[in-house]
Amino acid sequence: MSDLLALLPGYAAAHLQLVLAALGLAVAISVPLGVAATRARRLGQVVLTAAALIQTVPGLALLAVMVPVLAALGLRSIGFLPALIGLTLYALLPIVRNTVIGINGVDGALIEAARGVGMTERQRLLRVELPLALPVIIAGIRTATVWTVGMATLSTPVGAPSLGNLIFSGLQTRRYASVVLGSAAAAALALVLDGLVHASEVGLARRRRAALVPSLAGLALLVVAALAPVASRLLERGGERPIVIGAKTFTEQYVLSELLAQWVTRGTGLTTEIRSSLGSTVAYDALARDEIDVYVDYSGTLWATILKKTAPPTDRAAALAEVARFVRERDGIELVCDLGFENAYALAMRASDAERLGIRRIADLAPRAPVMSIGGDYEFFSRPEWRALRDTYDLRFASERSMDSSLMYQAAAAGDVDVISAFSTDGRIAALDLRVLEDDRGAIPPYDAIVLASARLAREHPEVLTALRGLARTIDARAMREANLAVDEHGAAPAEVARRMLAGIATADR
Repeated sequence: MSDLLALLPGYAAAHLQLVLAALGLAVAISVPLGVAATRARRLGQVVLTAAALIQTVPGLALLAVMVPVLAALGLRSIGFLPALIGLTLYALLPIVRNTVIGINGVDGALIEAARGVGMTERQRLLRVELPLALPVIIAGIRTATVWTVGMATLSTPVGAPSLGNLIFSGLQTRRYASVVLGSAAAAALALVLDGLVHASEVGLARRRRAALVPSLAGLALLVVAALAPVASRLLERGGERPIVIGAKTFTEQYVLSELLAQWVTRGTGLTTEIRSSLGSTVAYDALARDEIDVYVDYSGTLWATILKKTAPPTDRAAALAEVARFVRERDGIELVCDLGFENAYALAMRASDAERLGIRRIADLAPRAPVMSIGGDYEFFSRPEWRALRDTYDLRFASERSMDSSLMYQAAAAGDVDVISAFSTDGRIAALDLRVLEDDRGAIPPYDAIVLASARLAREHPEVLTALRGLARTIDARAMREANLAVDEHGAAPAEVARRMLAGIATADR
């Protein structure tokens, strides 16, 4: 728990930066739009309809779509910017709508009285309409505040650190204390911000300095708290960018990103920073655009999703060479080394059921599939590997269920699904007595774990690549399974597991 508490301030500050920036932009955009909408009815209908349509898009999808859009525009496509734009768009509706409702709700007699004393339209707006509509507008801002704090936890997969890091990593590694801590911190932040906005409204409406000053001071302190870590990092590094290490959304990636970070710091003395829980294609695209510097991927993933190969390679070494050539020529990415183990997609089921039904190979599974269910991670059923398995073995299951990869194994063990798309180095396969079925027709490509580095890193810090090559073929599948099991089943922190793995590598090198 102490390691989680140590991470909390940094994630909370990053979360607060996103929320305050998004809310500030949303208010700056929404209030003028709302005012304009009260002056032009057609514009009002367009604005409110557009804001409402944005709300129909699921929060994670809205954030994710920012990545390719920004990349197409030549802008930074992961991290703070896509999260900021997505959160700002999501916060527009309640503020715009309440601004329109508040201004339209002002008593017409008061408007006429203002005209009667010679007020201009601008004076009527600033001195009569907006002050009277303020409580309704503030109510919209309060609603947007709570929404934005909650939605900001979804910014993690697009590379923006937030309290969502604790939630996503906790779900994947089954550290439920991390999930509870991240959720509780987000809820507390929402309550604090909501309370401060409400206190500011009361102070303004009743002209009570005693209520207004403390609430504004509280908001100012939150701004300082959000910006303090940024200033501290800049002073500590002298403005130098750290080596940014990416990680996808499963346990093995959390462990390996920590291992790479510790290895680079030990070998070069450079500062590192981990961007975890990135989507698979998000991580590769970020590396190609020099937005992260290094991460671990798998040859089979690149073979299918980047090289767009439909047939599995016949030779692992040839596949690695082809992947290395392609990513270097197209994106300037360096394949630094392979780590020495393979983590392939595999179909697994309860060993007792497999024994009872006489299923040892995927070919044995095919005739029984029409009365069985299969569970896969979020990506699996849209990936080329699944299409290859389905077509090669003519697999037709009664149902296909997508779920969080951390829940698949429990679902199989509990009998909620009959078959799952497991990962071959996952320690839970043995711990939950699951059997991996033999891919007897070779439909699944090899999945050697490989270290990829960006063109920027190779150009500006060749010493990092030299250090990383020291990890070549130092981790076998057994060691990786044990590391994954230590996190998933025994609750160890990925950073601690990585330290133990590095100690073992150092001992083996002596």
